[in-house]
Amino acid sequence: MSEKTIQLVIKRQVDQNSEPYEEKFDLPYRPNMNVISALMEIRRNPVNAEGKATTAVAWDASCLEEVCGACSMIINGKPRQSCTALIDQLEQPIRLEPMHTFPVLRDLTVDRSRMFDSLKRVKAWVPIDGTYDLGPGPRMPEAKRQWAYELSKCMTCGVCLQACPNVNSKSDFIGPAAISQVRLFNAHPTGAMHKAERLETLIDGDGGLAACGNSQNCVESCPKGIPLTTSIAAMNRATTLQSFKNFFGSDNTA
Repeated sequence: MSEKTIQLVIKRQVDQNSEPYEEKFDLPYRPNMNVISALMEIRRNPVNAEGKATTAVAWDASCLEEVCGACSMIINGKPRQSCTALIDQLEQPIRLEPMHTFPVLRDLTVDRSRMFDSLKRVKAWVPIDGTYDLGPGPRMPEAKRQWAYELSKCMTCGVCLQACPNVNSKSDFIGPAAISQVRLFNAHPTGAMHKAERLETLIDGDGGLAACGNSQNCVESCPKGIPLTTSIAAMNRATTLQSFKNFFGSDNTA
């Protein structure tokens, strides 16, 4: 009886300027393996299915607990976290590809700067510089804290951007992750100091909220189950109110 094996077909690329190609690998099966452990096996012994020595596959990972978001890739046609993709639950051959929404650096490693730049654009942080001597900040009501916690689960994995048809090389759409973070930080008592500024970024026609096509792929693919479409709807309303304030000259900080 032959030993059970795992078949991987990996889309590889030497660098940003080279052409992609596929390489197949056959690995010995072990119970409870995930995609990351299979890639580790290839790194330990980089020999392809033809028995030829090759280079180790490049990929990103950190926590291996679906918290850091670094190990995102396309597995059998769907973007997801490779640390929680169990071999026993995947159809073989298992096809691995880099997320094509982002520039490929090498093999399965991509440059997610587009997403991080979007978070910078919307100031996805709570500004507290110079407040160390002002005492404790305002408390957030428990009901608001509970749904805000759900939004804070975002691990910037990029899966929602990969799933979104409006995020591509021909569009500057800021993406669902950044929109949801605007909702999160505008709800914070201190973060609300920059509420109008964040909303102005979403109103901006260059990649702003209007570029959302409402496909709802983002909420279907989010590994953390974040209500991204609810955030998008909430920010649609908030930006509309902000536009009225701008038009009538109301206080933007209200």
